[in-house]
Amino acid sequence: MEIRRVYDDPGPDDGLRVLVDRLWPRGRSKADAHVDEWLKDVAPSSGLRRWFGHDPSRFDEFARRYRVELDHNPAVAELVSLVRDHEVVTLLYGARDERHNQAVVLRDVLGDQLRD
Repeated sequence: MEIRRVYDDPGPDDGLRVLVDRLWPRGRSKADAHVDEWLKDVAPSSGLRRWFGHDPSRFDEFARRYRVELDHNPAVAELVSLVRDHEVVTLLYGARDERHNQAVVLRDVLGDQLRD
């Protein structure tokens, strides 16, 4: 499973491209984004997203809170199913920070679930 900014050009090895943001990325048309699936319900809640504000100093707490949200989110099962059904899945996100965003947390959570 890969993660990639939705603003980056699609790669030949992206496989199924799944947008995991609640909001559509600004300035990116649906045609240019090459999104196969948009699972906005798997994204962090609006309140958590606003609280985090992409502040790296809050990332550990954001990740903890987001994991709690994911524990009770039925959209995770849909994403797990997509990952199992496709050889390669790329999670797309809009944040500028490549290390401190929800796709990083989601990739780790999915990895844990797929190992179980």
